[in-house]
Amino acid sequence: MPAATSDLQNPPDATPARLRHSRDALAHSVSASTWRRALEVRSADATLAVSLRVGAAAALVFVACGLLDLRQYVGFAVLGALASAFARHEPMVRVAAKVTLVGVLVVAFIAGGGLLALAHVPMWAEVALMSVGAAVATMSVSAFRITGPGPVILVFAATAAVGYVTASGDLVHACSAAAIGAAVGLLAQTAPLLVLPLGPARLAVARALSAVAAIDRGGSVEPARAAIAHAREKVALSGCRGRDMRHDRDLIALLDEAEGAVDDWTAGERRRLLDVVGHEAELRKIKRHSIIFDRDAEGEVPALPRPEGFLSTGLCGLRSRAVLGNAARIALASAGAGWFAAAAGLASPLWASMGAMAAMQGVSYAMTVQRGIQRLLGNVGGAVIGALLIAAGLGYWATAVVIVVLQVCAEVMAARNYALTSLAVTPMALLMVGLGVHLSPEIGVSRIVDTLIGVTIGVVVAAVTISRSDLHHLQVCPAADAR
Repeated sequence: MPAATSDLQNPPDATPARLRHSRDALAHSVSASTWRRALEVRSADATLAVSLRVGAAAALVFVACGLLDLRQYVGFAVLGALASAFARHEPMVRVAAKVTLVGVLVVAFIAGGGLLALAHVPMWAEVALMSVGAAVATMSVSAFRITGPGPVILVFAATAAVGYVTASGDLVHACSAAAIGAAVGLLAQTAPLLVLPLGPARLAVARALSAVAAIDRGGSVEPARAAIAHAREKVALSGCRGRDMRHDRDLIALLDEAEGAVDDWTAGERRRLLDVVGHEAELRKIKRHSIIFDRDAEGEVPALPRPEGFLSTGLCGLRSRAVLGNAARIALASAGAGWFAAAAGLASPLWASMGAMAAMQGVSYAMTVQRGIQRLLGNVGGAVIGALLIAAGLGYWATAVVIVVLQVCAEVMAARNYALTSLAVTPMALLMVGLGVHLSPEIGVSRIVDTLIGVTIGVVVAAVTISRSDLHHLQVCPAADAR
C-alpha cells in the first residue's frame, strides 16, 4: 500500500519522450546561460585578408557602375560580387568550382525572383515558392560543402528581385549585373592564389599544429588527428608544381611529424610534440616559400589522400537524408514565418522568411538558438543604424563607401560573433535595397518585427523537429565558422 500511495502521489511522467525532448530544447532557448553564451566573442585567425578581398570586389563593382551610369543595377552586381565571401581558405581548384557555383546560383535566384514578380502571384503563393527556394539554396550549399555566409544570400537575392523587377528588361539587366559581379568576385578570390598557391595549405597545417599543441594543454587527441587529416586534403588539393613542390613536400613531412608527435604523446613522450608545434608561427606568415626542414628536396613524397571529386560529392550530398531533412525543416519554418507576417499585415513577409532561414542554418539545435538570439540582437541594432543612414540621405558614392566598410566589418566578425556580423549586415542590406527602390527610415522598425517573427518561428520549428540524438542543447555550443 505505501508503494501504491507513493505511485499515486508521484505518477510516472506520461509525456512522450520526443515531446519532453522538444520541451527541454525550448527551455534551453530562454535560459540565461544560453543568452550569455550568445554574447561571447570567439577568437579567429586569418580573417583580415579575406575580408579585404570581399570589400575590394564590392568597391570595384560600385566604381564601375557609378562611372558607367549603371547605378540602378549596382545592388545586383554587388550581390554577385559577394560570391567572393564563399570558399574562404580553400585551394585554387576548390575556390574556382565553389565560387563559380555560388555565382551561378545568385544569378539563378535573381532570375527566379524576377519571374515571380512578373507573374504577380498572391502573397501566400509567393511566400510558399520562396520557401521552396530556401530549401533548394540550403541543399545546394550543404551538399557541395560551400562555407561562407550561407544560403540566406541566395534568398536575399531573390527577394531583392521580387521588389525590383517590373518588366522583362529589368530582369535581364539584373541577371547580367549579377553575373558580372560574380565574375569580379571570382577574380578577387582567385588572384591571390596565383601568387600564393600554397597559402590555404599553409594555414590548414598551421591550424593542425595549433590543434596538436592543444593536446598538451588538456585537449583531446581526436580533434588534432582530424585537423591533420583536413590539412593533408588541403595539401593534396593544392597540386603544386615547380618551385612550390619543395614547400609542398615540407608541409607533408611536417604533417607526418605532427602525426608521429601525437602518437608519441599518447605513449607519454611530449618532447617531439613541443618541437613540431614550434613551426606554427612560421606557417602563419604570408610567404610564397619558406624552408621548414633543412634537407634535400629529393626523395619519395609520402602518400596523400585522394581528394573527393567536387561534383560527385555534391550530387551524392543532394540525395543525403540529412541534407533533405534539414532543407524540409527550413522550408517549413520559412513558410510559417512568411505566412504569419503576411497575416499580421506586415509589408515585407519575405524578410520574416529570411529570418527563420538564417536562424536555422546552425549545425545543431544549440547553434540554431545561438544564431537566432544573435540575429535578433544584431538586427535590432543594425536596423537602428540603417534607419539613421537612410534618414541621412546619403548620395551614391557615400552609400558605396558605407556599404563596403560594413561588408568588410561583417566579414571580419563572421567567425567571432554572429550578432556583430548582423549588426553590420542589416544596415548594409537596407542600403543595398535602397539603391534600387525608395525606402523610408520606418523600414528599420519593420525589419525588427520581421526578424522577431522569423527567429521565433525558426526556433520553435527547430525544437519540434529536433533529432532525438541532438543533445547539444544541454551542453555549451560548439564554435563554428559559419555565418
